[in-house]
Amino acid sequence: MSALLTTEEYKAIAANLSLPTQAFIDGSFRPAASGKTFDTMNPATGGVIAAIAACGQEDVDFAVEKARDAFEDGRWSRLHPSERKATLITLAKLIKRNARELAVLESIDSGKTIFDCETVDLPETINCIMWHAELIDKIYDQMAPSSDDHIAMVLREPVGVVGLVLPWNFPLLMLAWKIGPALAAGCSVIVKPAEETSLSALRIAELAMEAGIPAGVFNVVTGSGPEVGEPIGRHMDIDAVSFTGSTETGRRFLRYAAESNLKEVTLEMGGKNPAVVLEDAENLDRVAAHIVNGAFWNMGENCSASSRLIVQRGIKDALLDRIKAHLREWPMGDPLDPRHRVGALVSPEHFAKVSSYLNDAGTVIVGGGAKDGFVEPTILEVTKTARHAHEEIFGPVLSVLTVETFDEAIALANTTQYGLAASIFTANVKRALRGARALRAGTVTVNSFGEGDISTPFGGLKSSGFGGRDNGIHAHDQYTHIKTIWVDLSDDSDEAVN
Repeated sequence: MSALLTTEEYKAIAANLSLPTQAFIDGSFRPAASGKTFDTMNPATGGVIAAIAACGQEDVDFAVEKARDAFEDGRWSRLHPSERKATLITLAKLIKRNARELAVLESIDSGKTIFDCETVDLPETINCIMWHAELIDKIYDQMAPSSDDHIAMVLREPVGVVGLVLPWNFPLLMLAWKIGPALAAGCSVIVKPAEETSLSALRIAELAMEAGIPAGVFNVVTGSGPEVGEPIGRHMDIDAVSFTGSTETGRRFLRYAAESNLKEVTLEMGGKNPAVVLEDAENLDRVAAHIVNGAFWNMGENCSASSRLIVQRGIKDALLDRIKAHLREWPMGDPLDPRHRVGALVSPEHFAKVSSYLNDAGTVIVGGGAKDGFVEPTILEVTKTARHAHEEIFGPVLSVLTVETFDEAIALANTTQYGLAASIFTANVKRALRGARALRAGTVTVNSFGEGDISTPFGGLKSSGFGGRDNGIHAHDQYTHIKTIWVDLSDDSDEAVN
């Protein structure tokens, strides 16, 4: 990672950005067919950044047509795996070459701190695309056991045309999580970025064309959920949709699939993730650092955020003292100031939603302030029945719940409709593994907060999602079909055909 710049230097970059504002379809930028646009705002200032193409059904249809043409003629889908690999590696290198510009673009469009964009989002975006590129020629097809008179081949084939519907909290990284395996598999993609954060996806599309990804393979259609997301979900010529976002919207994509062509749908949705801290946890200072990072990283706008601290009574006060001490290392303010760790919430609507949880809060341990798009990192002590303990706030709010026993902690952790992530802190190895096995979540970390890394599958249970996983080799399952080819080698022409 190169050294961080000063606030003034970042602002100078922001002032001189060349902003992509049109949809990217069939290898070129073009306005919406209707000519309509919508404003994308800087959450930290409230100012308009640019007017983005407000696409609709006609634009989705055109993008799907071009994506289908590209898929069927094999310009990408039937390339040798090593050729797709080389092109995606080139894309990763181009992203790295333009990383600083992309980090600033991401920060001003989303409210994320430049610190996170520079040190987390861009490095992980590059690594994700590079990792899936390197995997392309290392996934082998299989031979099934069969008789001497038969050969049974089990092959992976690209699904076809895929809709990739992105959230606004990690615009670049979630784009990489989806295009990495989808393009590696040979699919053509229709990317629908969140309306609040379209700029970085459009810039990556431009770099993809420069890297050599053929026209029609990588398309970005900008606009609202009703005007673009629903047409993607209902389109009869889209073979699969991978969606990351809210549970409410995820349910809609299941309905769209059921009412159209029964396209495959993968959902990665919300979470109300517990951090269980038991009385025998070692090094409470380190535990506190993980709790603060898990709760307040990316302003808590993170589906895997540790939004519930479930702590045994005997160490609660000592742990909270250390958490408050670590929270002093998370100053809030101008996202383009690299000293700040907490930026602005993504939109006025989301700011209002998160702020509403402060109006009927329980005991405020720290924080509680909200103004002009910024919400202070807040820690509340709440009851088990409070809505703060059950609803996904998706902001910098940590709810503290006190328990007496291990069994009570695990039961409370599982008392939620979600099942995305969880963590457990204890010095007892058996208790750690028992707890990890008992916690109903797709990813469980022990003595840390995290999501694993690019090699480990990420996804949830219950209302947090299903249908597949992001990251790891398992991510390719979303974008490939399994085909059996059965070859009869028998010389006996009278043998029954299988």
